[in-house]
Amino acid sequence: MDINEQIRAVLAEHPIVLFMKGTPEFPMCGFSSRAARALADAGAVFHAVNVLADPQVRAALPHFSNWPTFPQLFIQGELIGGCDIIEDLKSSGELSRMACDVAGVAP
Repeated sequence: MDINEQIRAVLAEHPIVLFMKGTPEFPMCGFSSRAARALADAGAVFHAVNVLADPQVRAALPHFSNWPTFPQLFIQGELIGGCDIIEDLKSSGELSRMACDVAGVAP
């Protein structure tokens, strides 16, 4: 399986995926920390992928998504964006709504 297939498999397996530097418990950059915190604050249950632990994913994902930086949030296989977009969605309440939609629960 090539790296793009591996990325597609992760996205197919998990409805909300955050590709980040580090983990939600131990983020390795401020943007990844802020993005994971915004998702948690919005009540999103998400799968985190530590791109620092997998150099192939770190190198391939910007080409796969056409988004140059990390973190990158995907919901139901669709790129949502990076830290600033995630925080804007959280501030507007949209992130919580999106997480509820994925989970099939009322906001």
